[in-house]
Amino acid sequence: MKFRSYFLLGVVLVLAISCKVNPFTGKNVLNFYPNSQVFPMAFAEYDEFIGQNSVLKETSEAKMITKVGQRISSAAERWLSANGYPGYLKDYRWEYNLVKDPTINAWCMPGGKIVFYTGILPICAGETGVAVVMGHEVAHALADHGAQRMSAGTLQQLGAVAGNIAIQDPQSRNMFNQAYGIGSTVGVMLPFSRNHETEADRIGLQIMAIAGYNPDEAAELWRRMKAKSGGQAPPEFLSTHPSNDTRIENLVQWAPQAKEEAKKFGVTDFQ
Repeated sequence: MKFRSYFLLGVVLVLAISCKVNPFTGKNVLNFYPNSQVFPMAFAEYDEFIGQNSVLKETSEAKMITKVGQRISSAAERWLSANGYPGYLKDYRWEYNLVKDPTINAWCMPGGKIVFYTGILPICAGETGVAVVMGHEVAHALADHGAQRMSAGTLQQLGAVAGNIAIQDPQSRNMFNQAYGIGSTVGVMLPFSRNHETEADRIGLQIMAIAGYNPDEAAELWRRMKAKSGGQAPPEFLSTHPSNDTRIENLVQWAPQAKEEAKKFGVTDFQ
């Protein structure tokens, strides 16, 4: 009994001291892992991936990926400095690579290591479309979504351990494990992931506008994505991402706000 009490007390203390402010939303977020721990691991994984895949360097498309990435990350730094967060990006090591792969995807590791697959370029349909995707991926890095996912996963594991400590009956413990696995995934982890995607959409829209790219193009990109998928997607509540329709609706609503934010930085004409 004493061990259980100490265990639960430890969880509460971890929750109490592990909050970090997201500068773009002003909200406290759960994050157990400092950049000094997460970034070196992410950089090593990224380097390994790059070494094992076909990276395009001198093509016009590869150069465009780098150009857009630099504009987007520079816009993020301008916003952060103007809003009281100078030096926020000091540990980031931005890198933008185009990988020859038909998969329709792009991703960003913590600390600013970004990959675009060639398969997503037709959906982007040009530089502004690339900026939509780049803004979203950069936003994941800025908001520490990777570390937050790690923190949430740690809590999910702690909850399972606590349940198994508390429940002595083997049959009841098995029932708990089954229910907990489904419940914590569908009820907590998947909504957590969808919230990150929505947050990255909104932050990314703002940053791309400050970089001089037209935020109206974001909804158009997701209309193309929806058409490409043929409407085939799991129900939103079983997905790590919001539905295409939800994203399009949000992006249409947020685009004027992104333009207004860009005006604060003297940006009124958009590419």
